[in-house]
Amino acid sequence: MEELKEVPENNKNGTGKRAMKQWTKIRGENAWTMFKVMAEFVDGFEVLNNVGPCISIFGSARTRPGTYYYELAVKVASRLTEEGYGIITGGGPGIMEAGNRGAWMKQGTSVGLNIDLPFEQHHNAFIAPERNLKHRYFFVRKVMFVKYAQGFVVMPGGFGTLDELFEVLTLVQTKKISPVPIVLMGKEFWEGLRNWIVEIMLERHHNINAADLDLFLITDEPDEVVAYINQFYEGRQEELSPNFEL
Repeated sequence: MEELKEVPENNKNGTGKRAMKQWTKIRGENAWTMFKVMAEFVDGFEVLNNVGPCISIFGSARTRPGTYYYELAVKVASRLTEEGYGIITGGGPGIMEAGNRGAWMKQGTSVGLNIDLPFEQHHNAFIAPERNLKHRYFFVRKVMFVKYAQGFVVMPGGFGTLDELFEVLTLVQTKKISPVPIVLMGKEFWEGLRNWIVEIMLERHHNINAADLDLFLITDEPDEVVAYINQFYEGRQEELSPNFEL
């Protein structure tokens, strides 16, 4: 057995233990962060407890009005509103605006969960003022997205969209929330990711189970989205309630 070597003198702090890194400064306001977080949760719960069953729509803030995916998001949000669901988005431009616009066009429930960002984010015009929430913390915002959604429609997007998608998939996979329908819209955008998940994550590295591929549907058709969600809840109306695990 190799003999343990003594810690060099320049690595000791006088106690015989290795010297470890220390904070350079602890900000006094950190102690108050808890109250800011609590306030965001309280505001969100008070508003969203009263909106009824909703579908969360994720997607890029950079998608322009008049483009294919913007108009597709408007259509699917309108169809879901016709089925009696409210629409929750991140409240900003792009796909978020399209989702809120689709709900607004059908006089449905339109909720925006805004976030303070250094660029891109500003609330769109298709949210009722009393349902336009403003968040400072991403993790509080994601709780609101998930807790009050009975399903998720994920449009093409960037890092934020992928973060939201995999957060939901992880929560369902690990049974931290009740199963919910998850739909990815845009085959040309999402099929490459699915192929990577199958070939690399599943078949090469065995990091997921084959059954995990059943957690989501990929489609281009708004009517298929509606049918998939309606079929999921057929005979399960009691499950149209907030996810109380969150």
